[in-house]
Amino acid sequence: MAVAARRDSRMGVAAYRVWVESRPDEERWELLDGEPVLMSPPGARHQRIVMNIAKRRDDLAERKGCNALPGLAILSEAMDDFAPIPDIVVQCGSLPVDGYTRDPLLVAEVLSPSTIHNDRGRKSDFYKSVQPLQAFLIVYQDEARVEVWRRDTGWSKRVAGLDGAIDLPELGGGLSVADIYARVTF
Repeated sequence: MAVAARRDSRMGVAAYRVWVESRPDEERWELLDGEPVLMSPPGARHQRIVMNIAKRRDDLAERKGCNALPGLAILSEAMDDFAPIPDIVVQCGSLPVDGYTRDPLLVAEVLSPSTIHNDRGRKSDFYKSVQPLQAFLIVYQDEARVEVWRRDTGWSKRVAGLDGAIDLPELGGGLSVADIYARVTF
């Protein structure tokens, strides 16, 4: 008796890039585990936190010849079925000609109720596979809490609260948690 072989329907980055070009400009998609995922519009609190991080990180990044940018997709040599879009990417050197980078230095994800499982799960695992990446932040929007994941001999996690600070030696400075949550009320 013949049995049909199961076909892997997961999409690789090359196929995803072709597919996503045909989508309307107002749609934002990312590739997670070979599946295109439509990103919902972020809320105002989310955007305020993203702007606070971008402003303060870009000031530090500029001194090092880097840029803090929203909306760049991250690619990894180790995983061809992922192209996530973190909220903020610090990337050094010349700006990418498209919306993708393979050499992020730092990334930040601001958690939303609809994305918390992906951001803290499979996207975090993916970020650990990106060799140039030195740190990523997971920023909560319902409380003043930031998880700082740093590449050391392995990956280590530190949690900072409202009165804490985040050391960013890659950028020659730091970021206070209070600055991340400026103009945000709980």
